[in-house]
Amino acid sequence: MHHLKVLHYTCGYGRGATVTWMPHFHDYGLVQGLLQPLYSGDPCYFMSPLSFLKRPSNWLAAITNYRATHSQGPNFAYSHCLRRIRDDELSALDLTSWNSAGNAAEPINPQVIDDFAGRFKAAGFRRESFAPAYGLAEATLLVSSTQGCSGPEILELDADALWRGQVTVSSRPAGNTRRLVSCGQLVRETRVSIVHPETRAKCSENEVGEIWVSSKSVAAGYWNDQPRTTAIFGAHLIDGSGPWLRTGDLGFLRDGHLFVCGRLKDLIIIRGSNYAPQDIEWAAQRSHPLVEFGEGAAFSLTVDDEERLAIFQELNGKEFPPGISPIDVAVNIRESIALEFEIRAYAVILAKRGTTPKTSSGKIQRGTCRMGLLNGSLARLFILSEGPLPKVDNNAPV
Repeated sequence: MHHLKVLHYTCGYGRGATVTWMPHFHDYGLVQGLLQPLYSGDPCYFMSPLSFLKRPSNWLAAITNYRATHSQGPNFAYSHCLRRIRDDELSALDLTSWNSAGNAAEPINPQVIDDFAGRFKAAGFRRESFAPAYGLAEATLLVSSTQGCSGPEILELDADALWRGQVTVSSRPAGNTRRLVSCGQLVRETRVSIVHPETRAKCSENEVGEIWVSSKSVAAGYWNDQPRTTAIFGAHLIDGSGPWLRTGDLGFLRDGHLFVCGRLKDLIIIRGSNYAPQDIEWAAQRSHPLVEFGEGAAFSLTVDDEERLAIFQELNGKEFPPGISPIDVAVNIRESIALEFEIRAYAVILAKRGTTPKTSSGKIQRGTCRMGLLNGSLARLFILSEGPLPKVDNNAPV
């Protein structure tokens, strides 16, 4: 109830309507999709997730029909609309009422924001309606959100500095840069510290660290799991202050905005540089028309005591069409990554659509994907590798 009161004022509820397709067993769909409009007294219209997945224009048509002001989805939802909604369907859409297009629950791709705003401008969508946010179930939903129709803020950062954990705005537009989308400002009565995960000391202003959260909306702990509850919900800084919730996410604060760089456990470290897996995945998915966007995983392999990069990537079909060589697709992926990040993929694995392991809410399980590849349980169509893949025991930890 505390959090719903906070979101009521922070996100402008109480004078509009919500449309949602997200499943209610996921915190994003449950809290902001269903409970929030009930709390705020707003009409709420919801559809089956399958209805959206099969025909994404159903989502935007519902926003049009019910004059919805609020509707949310992960980054993949906006990408799905870009890929699957035809030009001739745009004329039936009117998105002028959509004031808060929430985007959270997975890494936010700035290119998707740019492309969606450009494509659906003809249907009345306003770029400033985008409301990127950051949250997690342990905090009962949102930690930060873009507020007041201010639109998404995107920083162009020096990629080399960021890989070293330093935040430096790029002064070389044509140089090696990484674009990061702000997840907005902290919602009311929420505190965040950016912390060195090993030393538990606060990071400096322009340094990347683990995001720690304190709020009345933070849950009491994990059900019947006191050791994990103590470690995750009972963290204290080196100065003794706390308790804090350890999110496991990496990020930084800048001018009151929270930026998220990736997951601590998913971080890829090669030759002393840190790489966010989603950045490498996005580069791979722009490399060839046969590659399925948003369906793949980047992770590291230990080969001869050295960390090497591996890419598991789905195709947008069940098999290779005539005249298309799997080697060409894999080489394109490897070259795209090399050009953008100056690292060479040790292995590129191609698979049919629907193969990538995911959570119930649709998040990619990179550790499970890595394990499935190495123990042979994950189906694949083609592998381009510089040598044999390491072997692991089926009972080894992910």
